[in-house]
Amino acid sequence: MIDPDGPTPLYQQLAAVLRERIDNGQLPVNRPIPSIAQLQQEFGLARGTILHAVELLREEGLVHVVRGRGTFVGKPTDQ
Repeated sequence: MIDPDGPTPLYQQLAAVLRERIDNGQLPVNRPIPSIAQLQQEFGLARGTILHAVELLREEGLVHVVRGRGTFVGKPTDQ
């Protein structure tokens, strides 16, 4: 899935994997995405790389952060 030697930056590759999981329903709306620790374990990526990927998805409106709870799929309903 992630090609560390490929031309595409790792954070973009991870964002694409998570985006695909959101699109196919593996990560449902209003449910949290895996934690940073879980993503580190699954993909073997640095914390900063994972945070960059999640920020990219947040900028795209695919996820939102709930302070003290985590990062969730979909837009917040209270905004």
